[in-house]
Amino acid sequence: MKQEFRGKGLAITYDDEVCTHAANCVRSLPSVFDADRTPWIDPDGASIDQIAATIAACPSGALSSVPTE
Repeated sequence: MKQEFRGKGLAITYDDEVCTHAANCVRSLPSVFDADRTPWIDPDGASIDQIAATIAACPSGALSSVPTE
């Protein structure tokens, strides 16, 4: 199931059916990706460039993002 987390400048989509739970996102950018928080993704927790780099490093491709207005 895909979930979308909308922030001020970015919307992050997470697909739990694709995720392999490597936890790269949680280790790389815990200010945005925190499995102990609800919601667990905070698109306003870091710069867009930092988030984009973390999403690009996702080994499963479960994460994606698009700019918001």
